[in-house]
Amino acid sequence: MGVRRRLDRFAAERVGQVRVLWRRSMQLRVVLSTLAMSVVVVAVLGLVLQTQIADRLVQGKEQAALIQADISRQALERDLARIDPDRDGAQAVLDDVLDRLSTSGQDAEQGGLARGTDPVSDAGAFDAVLIAGSDTVGAVPGTLPTVPGGRGEVSAGPAQIIPPQLRAPVLQGFLATKYLTVASSGQAAPVPTLVVGQPVRTAGRNLQLYLLFPLSAEQRTLALVQSTLALAAGVLLVLLAGISSVVTRQVVRPVRQAADVAERFADGHLDERMPVHGDDEVARLAESYNEMAASIQSQIRQLEEFGALQRRFTSDVSHELRTPLTTVRMAAEVLHAQVDPAEITAARSAQLLVDELDRFETLLSDLLEISRLDAGMAELGLETVDVGAVVRRAAETVRHLVDETHTPLLLDLPDQVLAEIDPRRVERILRNLLANAIDHGESRPIEVRLAADEGALAVVVRDHGIGLKPGEAGLVFNRFWRADPSRQRRSGGTGLGLAISLEDARLHGGWLQAWGEVDRGAVFRLTLPLRHGERLRTSPLPLLPVAAAPAAAEPGIHDAAPTAGTALPPPDDDEAGADGELVPPDLPEPAPPADPGTSSVVR
Repeated sequence: MGVRRRLDRFAAERVGQVRVLWRRSMQLRVVLSTLAMSVVVVAVLGLVLQTQIADRLVQGKEQAALIQADISRQALERDLARIDPDRDGAQAVLDDVLDRLSTSGQDAEQGGLARGTDPVSDAGAFDAVLIAGSDTVGAVPGTLPTVPGGRGEVSAGPAQIIPPQLRAPVLQGFLATKYLTVASSGQAAPVPTLVVGQPVRTAGRNLQLYLLFPLSAEQRTLALVQSTLALAAGVLLVLLAGISSVVTRQVVRPVRQAADVAERFADGHLDERMPVHGDDEVARLAESYNEMAASIQSQIRQLEEFGALQRRFTSDVSHELRTPLTTVRMAAEVLHAQVDPAEITAARSAQLLVDELDRFETLLSDLLEISRLDAGMAELGLETVDVGAVVRRAAETVRHLVDETHTPLLLDLPDQVLAEIDPRRVERILRNLLANAIDHGESRPIEVRLAADEGALAVVVRDHGIGLKPGEAGLVFNRFWRADPSRQRRSGGTGLGLAISLEDARLHGGWLQAWGEVDRGAVFRLTLPLRHGERLRTSPLPLLPVAAAPAAAEPGIHDAAPTAGTALPPPDDDEAGADGELVPPDLPEPAPPADPGTSSVVR
């Protein structure tokens, strides 16, 4: 069984390789298709030619045999004009006449070949049979005492091979022909033979003359024709394969060159161009591709310059605004401190001024952070810390929002999960996720779950609020985008927090993903490697939640074990790869990701 299993595996691998080669090689497909059609055409043509040649050979043989039969009949009638087959000694006379007839046929064949006569007019060697029998059809020669005077049937030659079906018309005075397969003593296999029978007049009753013409020469000729056709077909197929390969290569080579150039161009080598030779269709294709590549290169450079200018402008403006912002903040604090609480309008205005200045300062900080991330200047301050403590600190920073909205916050944290991370950035990610969940959670419970395996950790934040509408998954990653612009943000966010969180996750080499449905809430999952630099392959926690509702909880932050309502199921089949490994789901991203395994959907 082990050997058979290995053979089956080897055969499956070879079949898979052939399938891959068939899909990827246009030249192979064209050559094999040409060969397949050529085999059909050559087979049909060979069959037609063979049939035509065989028919012509048989027709020529029949014509020559009929001519020879008529000549033999005339000669026998001259020799037997005064012979009565019913007299004594008729057997010796028939044997002698038949011997002379067969000898003259062989001499005529040799003489005709020596003189180079047309083989169609020469019937070749033949055997002869003479029968002086009764008029009873089906009689066995030499056994029927049916002639007058009680004599039996007299015959010369191999009369036993003449079938009754052929003797019947000859006895009635007609010329008849028939093809038989006759076993010859000089040959191992039976030979197809043409038998021509006709009556011969004598002084008494008519004799039956049968001439047997072997078709061995025609057989050899047909075999030679078949072998010649087979050899010619093989040579023709080889030539067609070579010609189709050469012709296809002339077309496939430029296509392969174009594919290689396009791949290098897509990898960032914007100066790659296709070589142009001649003025044919391929040359025009190369020229069109080069023009397109030059246009794309120009536009990419313009976009890069515009992006760099925009980032520099954002950074410069943010820096320049800090000085007047500091001055305005100092003035606002002085006004806020000196306002009389009894003057409600003035006190409210001063408080709004201070709050908006706080939000403005947060916005400037986020803009500076975004500009550093876009410029690739952000750096990680890696430390080996307990991620559970980082989650708790993030939860404490949103306590005021939890108390204000009366939202239960359930924490499911293991005892200790050590990881090499930047705690400041991870805490910011979690803070943004929690604030986002509180803003859209409708005061329903929010679960935070932390888990780890041998190579990765995952933090899942789930709310049971408004969720995501169909089609919004492709827009939620845009900066400053809001699902409901009229909805109040209790956290006072700037619209950049989750975008920054995604970049922070990418800096760690991790994933930031989300799932959501209308009225079922949303799930955000942060997956990070335990050791910086390792590539993620799986996530310890699934992304899709169960359909059960969460258990009731009091408002506030609680450490809770997972319940039937908060537990998340094992990975679904949609998340499992072909080898059983968990891979990120195919969710749309508003911006090109830095890593194909990193995707994010945020609100």
